[in-house]
Amino acid sequence: MGKKKTSPPEETTTSEVEATEDGGEVPADAASGDEASTEAPQGVGAATEEVDVKSVGGEPSTDLEDLQAELSTIKDRHLRLVAEFTNYRRRAESELSEAWGRGQAEMLRSFVDGLDDLQRVGAWQAENTTVEALVEGVDLVERKFRQALEASGVELLNPVGEVFDPNVMEAMLGVPTEDPENDQKVQEVFQKGYRFKGHLVRPARVVVFKHE
Repeated sequence: MGKKKTSPPEETTTSEVEATEDGGEVPADAASGDEASTEAPQGVGAATEEVDVKSVGGEPSTDLEDLQAELSTIKDRHLRLVAEFTNYRRRAESELSEAWGRGQAEMLRSFVDGLDDLQRVGAWQAENTTVEALVEGVDLVERKFRQALEASGVELLNPVGEVFDPNVMEAMLGVPTEDPENDQKVQEVFQKGYRFKGHLVRPARVVVFKHE
């Protein structure tokens, strides 16, 4: 008996490929089948993506135009607000300046009468004026000036006998005392102080007791 011949592996593979080309069935696990099934969906997906991009391609430009229009509206509104605020600030500064000028003029008007009296006192002749009349005239001028200051909101600081306060007083001299109760109290006022609506204009210059 003769030996049965077997086809080599290369020939078997070739015959399978030829059978496929002739219309034969291809095994399910063949590599060529996997590649064919993978390539087809990729082509379809790419085409679908292009269609989607083209169909939505007009929307970004529309949104950009809307944003630009809104930005332009906001800019115009901002410019109008800036202009209105600038005008308001100028009006407020002008009104404040006018009010300050009126206040200064009112304060000056209150001092005019006292200044007139002071000029009349200076015009008195020595041979026709007594010392008592001169002193009385000076006192009258002082009272008018003090009333004008009080009417303007100026507070006079004359802290005789008060405890020394460095916030509104300036110690010019210290005088020793044997009484401990008088320690740090004002003995004498060299120069009176003034305070205008809570603001110190000039501190009172005083002499202070010091207990040793």
